[in-house]
Amino acid sequence: MDHYSQIQRAIGYLEEHLQDEFNMRQAAAAAGFSAFHFQRLFQAITGFTVLEYVRKRRLTEAARQLLDSADGILHVALKWGYHSQEAFTRAFTAHWGTTPARFRKLNELPASAKIQQSIDFNDYRTRLGGEFIMNKPRLVTMQAIQIIGYAYHTNLNNDQHYNEIPGFYHDFGSEQKFMNIPERARPDLAYGVACQFEDDGAFTFLVGEETSSDKVQLQPGYTAFEIPGGLYAEFTVDGSGQDIRKMIYGSWLPQSNYERREGPDFEITDVWKSTPEQLDMKIYIPVK
Repeated sequence: MDHYSQIQRAIGYLEEHLQDEFNMRQAAAAAGFSAFHFQRLFQAITGFTVLEYVRKRRLTEAARQLLDSADGILHVALKWGYHSQEAFTRAFTAHWGTTPARFRKLNELPASAKIQQSIDFNDYRTRLGGEFIMNKPRLVTMQAIQIIGYAYHTNLNNDQHYNEIPGFYHDFGSEQKFMNIPERARPDLAYGVACQFEDDGAFTFLVGEETSSDKVQLQPGYTAFEIPGGLYAEFTVDGSGQDIRKMIYGSWLPQSNYERREGPDFEITDVWKSTPEQLDMKIYIPVK
């Protein structure tokens, strides 16, 4: 699967509809991905979100129109998706550091990192050059696993999940939430499961343990979940695990011969062998 070409098709869709109301699901459909997976791949490869890209593209094109035409500021604002001149002025000033009226007097687009050109994902492919700063995964076929976990809620946007997930594990352990899991089959292993994906980047992250029972009365906040069996790419974490998550989606998956199949990502941590600085953890991505 050529992820770069697929995402480039989504970029083409976004460019064609840059003046229309933003629709994440339709952009993702142009790439052949779910909205959540499209956002995750885009963000891992580029380092910023789809919504951030669209916002910067609109403000860049609005700036060009201010310099290249005599159109009124309200006309420019409405053309690039802002419902009022005031909203446009706030966004424009926050991005460019000056108001649209003052910007127009510059007479030229400044040489600025704030200019967002249309992305060419083939450029990302060239820069990566096929080299990964990570160990290649082991492919494993797993049986279904029954877990019970406490449900935490987070989001892809602004790297919120990277910042919050370590705290979820800390809360799960310090508050002894594992004690509310019945029939714990492997109390030495903590599972982290990403599931219940939403189009806006929100998802649920379960922290829990394997259980030998799937018919129990659960306390509030807990969820029974079956990790599907099948083929997984298994990555061994070196360090805290944050960088490898970005590398999986930003480098390995786009350049691999595999496609991510439906199902949750999950990770398994040996709690007795781990410290906050050095985790004994493996991350699993469902592939086909």
